[in-house]
Amino acid sequence: MSETRLFLRHTLATLAYRGGKPLRDAPASFATFKASPTTRTPLEILAHVGDLMAWALSMARGAQQWNDAAPRPWDEECTRFFATLTAFDEYLASDRPLECSEESLYQGPIADALTHIGQIALLRRIAGTPMRGENYAQAQIEIGRVGPGQAPAVREFD
Repeated sequence: MSETRLFLRHTLATLAYRGGKPLRDAPASFATFKASPTTRTPLEILAHVGDLMAWALSMARGAQQWNDAAPRPWDEECTRFFATLTAFDEYLASDRPLECSEESLYQGPIADALTHIGQIALLRRIAGTPMRGENYAQAQIEIGRVGPGQAPAVREFD
C-alpha cells in the first residue's frame, strides 16, 4: 500500500475521531439548530458529509457519482456517517486499484468533510452545548478505526 493511501486512511480515522466528538451526546434539539437564516442545520451538514464519503468511494471505484441524499433523522445520519467512512476505508485497505488520484480524493471530498465536521463542532458551541476542547495531536487515532467506537480523549480542556 502506498504511503499516500495509508495517509488517506489515517485521515479517515482522524475524521471519525474528530467527527464523533460533536455527534456524541448532542441534545435532540441540536440537529435542527439554525445559527442564522442562511446556515445549514447540523443535520443538513452531517447528511452532506455522508454524501461526500459516498462520492469519495464512487470516485475510488471509477464510477464518480454525486447524490444529494435527503437528511434522515439525526441518529440515522450519525450511523450513516460512520458507515460511509467504513465503506470508503475498507476500499482503501483493499488491494483494489484507485480509479482516481489520491490527491483528488484528499483535496475534494475528504478536505470538504473535515471542514464540515469543524462546522458541526462550532455549531455545538453556538447552540450552547459545547463539547470539551482537546489536544488532537495527542489523540489515539488508529488507521482502520473509523466507527463510532473511538478511543477516549487523552488530554481534554475547557
